[in-house]
Amino acid sequence: MTDIEIVAARRSLPVFTGIAVLIALAILISLGTWQVERLYWKESLIADIAERRASAPVPLADIERMLASGADIEYRPVTATGRYVNDKERHFFATWRGRTGYYVYTPLEVAGGRYLFVNRGFVPFENKEPEKRMQGQLTGEQTVAGLARNKLPGKPSWVVPENDVAKNIFYWKDLDVMATSTGLDKANVVPFFVDADSTPNPKGLPIGGVTEVDLPNNHLQYAFTWYGLAAVLVVIVVISWFRGRGRTSQ
Repeated sequence: MTDIEIVAARRSLPVFTGIAVLIALAILISLGTWQVERLYWKESLIADIAERRASAPVPLADIERMLASGADIEYRPVTATGRYVNDKERHFFATWRGRTGYYVYTPLEVAGGRYLFVNRGFVPFENKEPEKRMQGQLTGEQTVAGLARNKLPGKPSWVVPENDVAKNIFYWKDLDVMATSTGLDKANVVPFFVDADSTPNPKGLPIGGVTEVDLPNNHLQYAFTWYGLAAVLVVIVVISWFRGRGRTSQ
């Protein structure tokens, strides 16, 4: 390499470095701004859910109309009247208040010969089989109050185990399979769930009111992290610039 090429390379190095710094700075600031936007979105969502849960319960038909119109029904209070089909209950593996067991999903036969899967609540592992909690197997017409829950579009994650239909153990709430595994026609199944409220059942099982609203909101922390990294980058560049000037002035 000639002397001229070496000088040109040395002169172009600060230019490339400056471009790289500007790109990195733009990325860090963009990530921080995105987290701020996510923060406002999450706060709005949390407030919206709290408002829904505090609203008065409405009949099942109203929730169905809302769903058909494209409205979000998640966590909206609802009431439904019908008869539990206890011999078709499904079991969802769950941990509740430090105990391992199952949420009991039982079809409620409502008007028109349709079925609504109701999460009646938690039973401990040793009470999975209905024979061990017969007093809680409600018969006759029942009115259940609870929260509407959306049907899942698919398995939440690859780490979630596959449902063991043969053993009646579900690891994710596949409404279609819950229905077909009991011999019900999907066309006659209401396309969402209802989580029953905490109204006591005989002998305390299942334990209702198990709905958990867990929406982590760490976006402010993430925003500070990205903006902080951007600030550190600026400080490093400024210090390097002053050091460079000091060396050239000697």
